[in-house]
Amino acid sequence: MKFGIIRERKNPPDKRVVLSPKTCQKVLNTHSKALIIVEPSPIRAYADSDYQDLGITVADEMNDCEVLLGVKEVPIDALIPNKKYFFFSHTIKKQPYNRDLLRAILEKNIEMYDHEVITNKQEQRVVAFGRYAGIVGAYNGFRAYGLKYNSFQLPKANDLPDQQALINELKKLELPNIKVLLTGRGRVGNGSREMLDGMGMRRVNVTEYLEETFDEPVYCQIDAGEYNKRIDGVRGNKANFFAHPEEYKSNFFRFAKVTDFYIAGHFYGQGAPYLFTREDAKDKDFKIRVVADISCDIDGPVASTIKPSTIADPIYGYDPVTESETDFTNADAIAVMAVDNLPCELPRDASEGFGEAFIKNVIPAFFNEDKDGVLERARMTQNGKLTERYAYLQDYVDGKE
Repeated sequence: MKFGIIRERKNPPDKRVVLSPKTCQKVLNTHSKALIIVEPSPIRAYADSDYQDLGITVADEMNDCEVLLGVKEVPIDALIPNKKYFFFSHTIKKQPYNRDLLRAILEKNIEMYDHEVITNKQEQRVVAFGRYAGIVGAYNGFRAYGLKYNSFQLPKANDLPDQQALINELKKLELPNIKVLLTGRGRVGNGSREMLDGMGMRRVNVTEYLEETFDEPVYCQIDAGEYNKRIDGVRGNKANFFAHPEEYKSNFFRFAKVTDFYIAGHFYGQGAPYLFTREDAKDKDFKIRVVADISCDIDGPVASTIKPSTIADPIYGYDPVTESETDFTNADAIAVMAVDNLPCELPRDASEGFGEAFIKNVIPAFFNEDKDGVLERARMTQNGKLTERYAYLQDYVDGKE
């Protein structure tokens, strides 16, 4: 089985890669029938020579490979027909901007596997960059806080080599007695928590956070069960919430009244209540003035997120009164950091972590006849057609929706 590591061609450039030089070496050492060829790239976080130094072939020979591994969408004119491809296609939610990409994949008889739908038998995702989004998002949030109040200046995450360097910068800060709220306990939320714990910030429980004052900065990590409550007043739980989100309403405002800086690291499901609305943000008791929205759902559950921001220009202001963009340093503005490709700012760490998960959960399936169904569940297209699991995309492909 010959694997090709393709060059990332989407703009803006992405320096991440599915398999780093070390993870390539692990694959070759573990699977005697595996071959890997790396397409030359001027932008990758690892130089071509980093692969060559470990004996990995670097060559323009993607046509000779059976399975092609990438991160971002492959431009339509760069797709090679009749290949197996792995990348984030951003089509499974019927994203209009990638309809033509999915059509081209079908027309070129490509077997498409989307990283986002690679799951285990319990239907849990097994390869993702979420932890790194949480790590960078929390750091960027503190950077936004310093810039909004002109109290300190952190270097851009992009200019630092790894997670430990980010933590070292955060440790230097002398913060006022702020309260920091973190939503989510998945990969993203826990990635952010690594940063808060790494910088030595004290963690408090919900009751302490809501009712007490402190002479030091503190944070509280909450999940869906703490910022939502059943409409009928009956005690709910997380499982019930995810099964019947329409039976719940937001209980977030009690946190918004005491929070200075909010890190949104939760997963938002369709039909769930918004955490805070535009009306909530207008309320005189709404205290939040800095938001690091890692989840980045536009015009959604975090009302101040009216657009994504970019690595080059990561912060904008939201004016709660006019519900529009403004200078984030204005006293009444909410400073919003909503970069939607955060792991790109930590490309080496993100690539190493992603690659370890990929060689543990995906590569073996090519050599054990896919005994756990990993490839079958992630295979979106085959023989020029959508597979049964992804047949729901047919009307999207046909332009009917």
